[in-house]
Amino acid sequence: MLKNYFKIAWRNLNRNRGYTFINVAGLSLSIACGLLIFTLINYHLSFDAFHKNKDRIYRVVTELHNENIDYTPGVPPPFAKTFRSDFPDAEKVARVISFGNSLISITSEKEIKKFEEENGIACAESEFFEILDFPLVQGDIKTALSEPNTALITQKMAKKYFGTDEAMGRTFLVNNKTTFKITGILKNLPFNTDRRQEIYVSNLSMKDLSPPMMRDRWGGIYSETHCFVLLKPGIKATTVESFFVPWLEKYYPANKITKRQDYLFKMQPLSDLHFNPNYNGIIDKKYLWALVFIGIFLIITACVNFINLATAQALSRAKEVGIRKVLGSLRFQLFWQFITETSLITLLAVCLGFGLAELGLPYLNQLLKTELNLNFFNNFTLPIFVTLLFIVVVFLSGAYPGLVLSGFQPVTVLKGKLSQASIGGFSLRKLLVVTQFAISQMLIIGTIVIASQMKFIKKTDLGFSKEAIIMLPIPANDSIGKIKMEALRNKLSTIAGVENVSLCMEAPASEANNSTNVNYDNNPKDELWEVNNKNADNQYLATFGLKLVSGRNLYPSDTVR
Repeated sequence: MLKNYFKIAWRNLNRNRGYTFINVAGLSLSIACGLLIFTLINYHLSFDAFHKNKDRIYRVVTELHNENIDYTPGVPPPFAKTFRSDFPDAEKVARVISFGNSLISITSEKEIKKFEEENGIACAESEFFEILDFPLVQGDIKTALSEPNTALITQKMAKKYFGTDEAMGRTFLVNNKTTFKITGILKNLPFNTDRRQEIYVSNLSMKDLSPPMMRDRWGGIYSETHCFVLLKPGIKATTVESFFVPWLEKYYPANKITKRQDYLFKMQPLSDLHFNPNYNGIIDKKYLWALVFIGIFLIITACVNFINLATAQALSRAKEVGIRKVLGSLRFQLFWQFITETSLITLLAVCLGFGLAELGLPYLNQLLKTELNLNFFNNFTLPIFVTLLFIVVVFLSGAYPGLVLSGFQPVTVLKGKLSQASIGGFSLRKLLVVTQFAISQMLIIGTIVIASQMKFIKKTDLGFSKEAIIMLPIPANDSIGKIKMEALRNKLSTIAGVENVSLCMEAPASEANNSTNVNYDNNPKDELWEVNNKNADNQYLATFGLKLVSGRNLYPSDTVR
């Protein structure tokens, strides 16, 4: 019986090639988009989901309540150490501080190789690797970072620097001033983690990398100073947050905290890190939901198109149905015959759609800077999704036409009295066409709005100039370095086409802000608000085209002091 269904279905589809082509083309395009959307959503949902104790891992984040509420994933420098000693229900606590754009130098017998690492390095406590699952392939995690000037690097970095992953005991130089010895090799980072640093150095070396981070100052927050916590089983995040309220009064001046809640520490679940835009999350979950609905609308539109075409050609299949019923075919047999035809069309569409998705995947990865793949063997959810999609499309597209066609009365059909109006599908097709056009117009309007927003983002006035400006990282922290920086500035200024040169820490729109407390007018107490500061010289305004609304520019002597 089943073989007969497929044989007849194939004959009918081969005979009506135009009908088959339109349905396969429409369904395959929608399925291709659905596959890409599913792969993208699945990619984002998989971030940091591989950690063994993911449900008990949190990052402590900070809300700064002043005139407005500001959010930062950072905490004060002494937070982790103090929290570890004061809160017994935390199983593990670790501080990790990231520094971007680090210069790594490798000295060999023949030459000195230099590498500019955009993701930089991270200064971590050893418990960080007991909280998050980034395993070592060589070395012991309990002792690898137990001494100053020790470091862990990934297999990828070992091959990049030394040509082999056998890098144990080798050394490298960070920013031309601090030497580290490799005491462990990390397994290469999975693509689905937001921790992209591939070089971790001992927290005991912080005095060389950033002396201010060694101070037990609660008044300033560097946004890359993160505190990760593994709670004991059964301990809730709300319990910890309630503990923060009296705890704040202990470590902050009474006049700052008891009168105004300037600082609020929150427990952010590990699963929220990738999706919370307040704390530098990569993507907001509401955009994933938007993609889900777009995918559903595309599939529905293709199914509606299929139903309209199937019911429109119902009259041409009427005599076939009438003769089959006279010869003894039952309604459910005819229904499954039409479902089989739909299944063949959908199967062809799934195969073609998968091919189109594979062709479009490299361009999507390039556009979004992702690492998506459509490998059935590496991702068990993909075959499940494709199977469910196939079943849903078959029954959405084939159920109604199958019921309509299999319901024809043989007497009416064979007497030639059947008309399009008597089929009863004309009003439904009107509704389906309206639905199809409504969905299409909504998606088109949404595309136009998004394109307009992207154009606005690219061309709107940011308040500073970003064209023809090159940011060049240079190491300089001592007096000799400052002399060299001035020499570099003077040398660059003599190059034809160089209009301005500024020595600064960050561009105006940089996310790397340093939040700190402030006092003035010889006031012994800090003000009840904080400021974000960027180090710059007197050429900063001219270089970036910034305009002052009041006051004056910096004097060169200001920078000297």
